Amino acid sequence: MPTVFRFNGIRFHFFANEGMPREPVHIHAERSDADAKLWLYPDVTIARTFGYNRSEQAILLRIVRQRRDEIERFWNEFFSQGS
Repeated sequence: MPTVFRFNGIRFHFFANEGMPREPVHIHAERSDADAKLWLYPDVTIARTFGYNRSEQAILLRIVRQRRDEIERFWNEFFSQGS
């Protein structure tokens, strides 16, 4: 589970073996009591969420929008290794 970054106790990561074929670029936002999966394209949207309230979900969306290029770069670099 490569961690891309952490923000306020939330770990933003993806799974190295998620989906066959691999799912499109996305990120998971996990803390001890909550989890969310966010798609990056075509727009940043929440695919699913558990434990985050609406205001926290809005924060997740803002953070991922702001850091989308960084997330995508990390994703592409990670999955280009070993190909």
